[in-house]
Amino acid sequence: MDIQILKNLGFSDKHAKAYLALLSFGPSSVRRLAEECDINRGTTYDALKWLQEKGLVDFYKKDSKQHFVAKDPEKLHDLVREKQEELQRVDKKLGKHVSELQALYHKGGERPIARYYERKDLHLILEDVLEICEADEEKECRIYSAAGLREYLYESFPTFSDVRIAKGIGVKVIALGEGGQLRGLDERKWLDHHINPPTYIIIYPGKTAYISLDAKGEPVGVVVENDGVYQTQKVLFETLWKTL
Repeated sequence: MDIQILKNLGFSDKHAKAYLALLSFGPSSVRRLAEECDINRGTTYDALKWLQEKGLVDFYKKDSKQHFVAKDPEKLHDLVREKQEELQRVDKKLGKHVSELQALYHKGGERPIARYYERKDLHLILEDVLEICEADEEKECRIYSAAGLREYLYESFPTFSDVRIAKGIGVKVIALGEGGQLRGLDERKWLDHHINPPTYIIIYPGKTAYISLDAKGEPVGVVVENDGVYQTQKVLFETLWKTL
């Protein structure tokens, strides 16, 4: 049989050797098993002791010597159940400590995390904007709207503005280039009607999304998850907003 199955149940190589030997040879002494498994007697005895503790092996005395015998392999199912019960106990304990682990995670999150999106996945950025903003107290995002990128970003999520409004999420837009209109719960200012920058930027709680064209002219997105980057972009945006 595949010894890996036994190892998944907690067997070591030596435990498995001793167990399979007992199944093959029937009742055996420590000496015989040590010879058959090519391991020393002390190690063989330790393996047998472990198998006894797991309820897989029994022993009896014959001519003042101990002989060991394997129990029905159906007993292996008991090990599976024990592992399942142990995992359930661990899961319950883990539930009490997840908040502590999350605190460590967010502390480590001071290092920026970047996630990349191809054209077909750009709608996931917009979905993330809605989810994060809806849960945030401010319920607002900020956008540098580049005319040349708008069509790509919203092509797979044309109802974004309707959903945003339904969720009560506001938006401030600094439009770069021609176009764009008010839809509700939004404010819009134009930086310059004649420029067409290569990047569309969305600034939302804890994250900043950049949508631009790659070397082949295909739209791609990058979301940087870092509160420091977000706060910096937010301050820059608000400073510029006041001057327009």
